Amino acid sequence: MSLLLFLAQTVRIAIPYLFAAAGGALAERAGIVSLTLEGFMLGGAFGAVLGAHYAGSAWIGVVTGVSAGLALALVHALCTIRYKADHVVMGVAINLFTVGITRFFLQLAFGSSSNSPRVVGFGADGTAASTFGFLLNPLVWLGIIVMPALWWLVQKTTFGLRVRAVGEHPQAAASVGVPVSRVRYVAVLASGALAALGGVYLALDQHQFTDSMTAGRGFIALAAVIFGRWDPLRAGVACLLFAAAETLQIQLQAAQLIPSQFVAMIPYVLTIVAVAGVVGRSTPPAALGRTTD
Repeated sequence: MSLLLFLAQTVRIAIPYLFAAAGGALAERAGIVSLTLEGFMLGGAFGAVLGAHYAGSAWIGVVTGVSAGLALALVHALCTIRYKADHVVMGVAINLFTVGITRFFLQLAFGSSSNSPRVVGFGADGTAASTFGFLLNPLVWLGIIVMPALWWLVQKTTFGLRVRAVGEHPQAAASVGVPVSRVRYVAVLASGALAALGGVYLALDQHQFTDSMTAGRGFIALAAVIFGRWDPLRAGVACLLFAAAETLQIQLQAAQLIPSQFVAMIPYVLTIVAVAGVVGRSTPPAALGRTTD
């Protein structure tokens, strides 16, 4: 039974990673660096709580959360594709901007600098008696299938072929009539929507927004993309691995067998070790981070 509980908690924790990593894999396969995943997730989380609070509906929260992610992704796309800004600088800027603007509107909308009131969500309310209640959340099932669906999209469809082409050799793709900028715009906007869904899930699962609640999950999702060598299925497995490490951290903290400071380091140490072992042996998309004429 303890194994089932461990697996259930791992899946629950993995859902935000899976959404964000799906968005990161798609944008990076199109040649756009996805350092913005943290900002997209945080914006999606705040948008979801804002919509759910004022409309009293979790589904409205999903719509407003995804809309927030799309708005941030559009800014990122315009700056990197239209105005050819440095992708890494824009990623840092989007993340810092999102932290600041969510903090500002948190105070403006709810009169608090730390957290929002509780809002409606999906499924159970997170009580101990409803360990498997999270399975009633439709976002859980969407998160489970998002990586296989993305793999099919990238590998088996014309759009996926175009995404791979503009990420590997945009000049060659343009020479055969592929609209490079348009494909990249679509990939970045889809990336923002997917990563925002990770934030939406996180906020509605916890039934509130707290300041900087994503806590680095976007960066871990990007690490999963790199660890998975830009393949959606491998990135999905990496997300589950990192989620299992976080689950282990939670259980060790409850057992109090190891000082809590060392236990809290487990997911991040695993992320560093995993990525350090892959970097240098994996080949990113050839045009990743490069501007095109």
